[in-house]
Amino acid sequence: MAKKAKFAFFSSSSPKSLPSSPSSFTSFPASPLSQNFTQSSMEEAVERAEAVIRKWDPNTPSFTKIVSLFNHSRKEAKEFIICVRDLRKAMHFLVSQDSQSPKLALAQTLMQIAMTRLEKEFFQILSSNRDKLDPESVSGQSSISSNSEFEDIMQRDDDDEDEIRKAGESITQVEKASAVVMSDLKAIAESMISCGYGKECVKIYKRIRKSIVDEGLSLLGIETYKGSRFHRTDWVTLEHMIKNWIKAAKIGVATLFRGEKLLCDHVFSASNSTRESCFYEIAYEAATNLFKFPEFVAKEKKSHERIFSLMDLQAAISDLWQDVEMIFNFGSVAGVKSQALSSLQKLKVSIHSALIDFESTIQKDSTKALTPGGGVHKLTRSTMGFISSLSKHSRVLSEILADHPLPRNTRLLDSYVRTPVSEDEEHNHALSVHFAWLILVLLCKLDTKAEHYKDVSLSYLFLANNLHFIIETVRSTHLRDLLGDDWLTNHTDKLNAYAANYEIAAWSNVYMSLPEEPTDLSPEEAKTYFRRFHTAFEEAYMKQSSRVVADAKLRDGLKVSIAKKLVPEYREFYRKYLPMLGQERNIEMLVRFKPDNLENYISDLFHGTPILSSSSVSSSSSSSSSWMSLGCVSG
Repeated sequence: MAKKAKFAFFSSSSPKSLPSSPSSFTSFPASPLSQNFTQSSMEEAVERAEAVIRKWDPNTPSFTKIVSLFNHSRKEAKEFIICVRDLRKAMHFLVSQDSQSPKLALAQTLMQIAMTRLEKEFFQILSSNRDKLDPESVSGQSSISSNSEFEDIMQRDDDDEDEIRKAGESITQVEKASAVVMSDLKAIAESMISCGYGKECVKIYKRIRKSIVDEGLSLLGIETYKGSRFHRTDWVTLEHMIKNWIKAAKIGVATLFRGEKLLCDHVFSASNSTRESCFYEIAYEAATNLFKFPEFVAKEKKSHERIFSLMDLQAAISDLWQDVEMIFNFGSVAGVKSQALSSLQKLKVSIHSALIDFESTIQKDSTKALTPGGGVHKLTRSTMGFISSLSKHSRVLSEILADHPLPRNTRLLDSYVRTPVSEDEEHNHALSVHFAWLILVLLCKLDTKAEHYKDVSLSYLFLANNLHFIIETVRSTHLRDLLGDDWLTNHTDKLNAYAANYEIAAWSNVYMSLPEEPTDLSPEEAKTYFRRFHTAFEEAYMKQSSRVVADAKLRDGLKVSIAKKLVPEYREFYRKYLPMLGQERNIEMLVRFKPDNLENYISDLFHGTPILSSSSVSSSSSSSSSWMSLGCVSG
């Protein structure tokens, strides 16, 4: 409650500098306001104030002891504020003219009663109007006038409708009610501070509003964070906490802290130091704790599986940064911005470490199991899935990789990716080069794995399958925008080379089993060529029918290419020499394939299920270490 010794009503808002007894008024020069007072007008002001103030004395047994002045009659509330203002002017006059006047003692008593009443009103308004002062309602008052609604009360005839009209006719009913309550708090605060009772006013405000901020954050799931807790928390739980934090931080900053800043700025607009002090006490501890969470997360064990949650945190803070700068613009709360920046920096370091861990995971993959039929390796699927997911976070990664360029000679990579032609593309260039590098690391690892196949054709088919999967992933995701058409063209050319080499390794014996040049053969020579062709085709088919090409487009392309090289030549040979063997016994054993049958067999290739039944044919053994080189960079 207000203290009886406080009479420094004309002082600044800082209670510490105020005089503490009536005698000290004699040391102050006369206020210019006192020149406008006459003895009679001063007495009238004191008498008028006494009638109004004593009516609302909270220590009297009347109904006014339990009734709120501002709720009971807004007209009387305005009159009360005016009387306090006039009483303060009268006391200025008395201090300068007659410090021993009995009227001064009366005025001092009245001022004490008035401050006690206003202190009670201030507490009641803050306590009973939490719904009208919730952050969302207050945030809607961003354009509310900084002037008190009571400021020009002597110049106009106000009523309740005038008050609501001042709150703004275009806002909602809730916002109007909020504006009225804010205006009441502002009027009381200005009155108490101008009369030297700012300390009591501020103490009440800080206590109530801080509890509301703390409660709001608690309801959002924000707790007091300590580093030791994070060491004991499993990643699944931590991931859930991260998702909750991102949602809570958006509401906490954009609504809770923003609304609190607006309310504080409005209520204490008459004193910069008071509103800064209030906002510091209410928000600093809670906001600093809020932004400690990402830093604690960033300090945990680095792993590439966690990079997406880290990037989500990074993006969330970046999105909130403009609001953070605007809300925490006082010097006393600059530590909140420092904590947010510290969390951003720690997250950047952690995200970059996760990228390094991802690259290392590709390089260190030591799985020996070969993919059946030369299909797409699980490393290819997982790596490309991860990289395509990374590409969705290009904004965050571009900022990080711009500060951490690849410490390698990247001229080869630069030739693969699009040359930047705009500022945005220049910003993403480091990211494009890094993705090109990660894919090259994968291709080099696939090269190594291809060497483990004993059949050269199977090695080429494995490389073709995996490179095709990589190309299609790039083509169908945001990676295409980052790597560009040149990258796709270069790697499509490599894919075509792999497919061509596969055909040569797998089907060349079949191609060469027929005569190279058109010539006339004897029946015996024709039989020899038929036998040679059938043996070569059966052997090749038995091997290749067990091969796998999962992608329909690539599979059909290979079939068409093989058929174009094989079927027309065999058809011509069949047409020309079969009649010559018409008298041969067991002709069906000699000529086992008709041209149409040949096309059918080829059409059934690459599904992983052989159709012909025959004894197993041993796989040819050949080293594949030299012809599959991609020009990989070691490391």
